[in-house]
Amino acid sequence: MNFAKKDFSDELQFKTSRSSGKGGQHVNKTESRVSLFFNVLESSLLTEDEKNVLKEKLTLSQEGVYQISCETTRSQLKNKEICIKKFYNALEEALKIQKKRKETKPSKTAIRKRLREKKRRSEIKQNRKSDF
Repeated sequence: MNFAKKDFSDELQFKTSRSSGKGGQHVNKTESRVSLFFNVLESSLLTEDEKNVLKEKLTLSQEGVYQISCETTRSQLKNKEICIKKFYNALEEALKIQKKRKETKPSKTAIRKRLREKKRRSEIKQNRKSDF
């Protein structure tokens, strides 16, 4: 599914706070950390099946809110953009349908090769034994 086409901007909430780490006085003055909040259970853009899958695969709060925070840059706007990208990537990954594995059996050549190697190993070990 391509969630980049859906516009979740009405359902996303943002909160800013002071970032931790290096930056001197700049860190103490500006609110550059951005936290994104998305209420999965109350979303009108997701189907019930998608909501159930997201409940299982994403770490949600008690109220069903998914949270992403970013404080990698000093710019609040860039951190917000990074949060949005992370959000869409998380949705894509969680709702990706995994292919079922087809069981295959080894080829006859592979079986012969394995048995030949097994026999050679056995002979090497037999030759190590000394008769008393």
